[in-house]
Amino acid sequence: MNKLITKKSLFTIACLLFVSFIYYSYLVAKEKFSQLDFDLTVKLQDKIPAKFDLPFSFFSILGSVEVTGVIWFLVLITLLIKRFWLSALALFLLPLALAIELFGKLFVHHPAPPYLFYRGVLDVQFPLNFTQTDYSYPSGHETRTAFLIVFLMSFFFFRQNFFSKLLIQPLLVGVLLIMTISRIYLGEHWTTDVLGGFLIGASFGLFAGITVPKKTETNEAPST
Repeated sequence: MNKLITKKSLFTIACLLFVSFIYYSYLVAKEKFSQLDFDLTVKLQDKIPAKFDLPFSFFSILGSVEVTGVIWFLVLITLLIKRFWLSALALFLLPLALAIELFGKLFVHHPAPPYLFYRGVLDVQFPLNFTQTDYSYPSGHETRTAFLIVFLMSFFFFRQNFFSKLLIQPLLVGVLLIMTISRIYLGEHWTTDVLGGFLIGASFGLFAGITVPKKTETNEAPST
């Protein structure tokens, strides 16, 4: 599998995701998906029972700036301990992705879902929750989560054995999938917001992930 999926191919995929994000953002600004957004939110809330309000609300906390910031910092420390200097530097692509996200929320005309769609049941207020923007595209929760998940998937892909990857990769994909669904189900974002967040977060996460040295190319200091 490692031979089939090369860093060059992953770099190409990351570039395609980023270009897709740019074009997709243009379409969102032109309000091409307004009716689709509404229909998907209604259908998702109709199909999923209200008992999922609480577990999905936990993902609002998990994807917050504060919690993802702690996870990002722990990953950074791990990379520094392992002396993966380039990967540690590449991890700072996340702040750049968040700067692009903030730009979208300030200038891409895309109002958030009305309050009648909101289903969150946990009122946990972090300091940065009070930072408000005019629009909701793209989703910050999705951007941060996609970046971290894709980076971690790349890390484990290049560093772990087959059986470890078999256990870890589905778990990471599951977390990202639940985060994606929760944003729409809870009425915090439209589908377009979430897809935009995924595209920018995944592309930058993959750019960072390809800097992780393969196990046979380790940069770790030899033991003495």
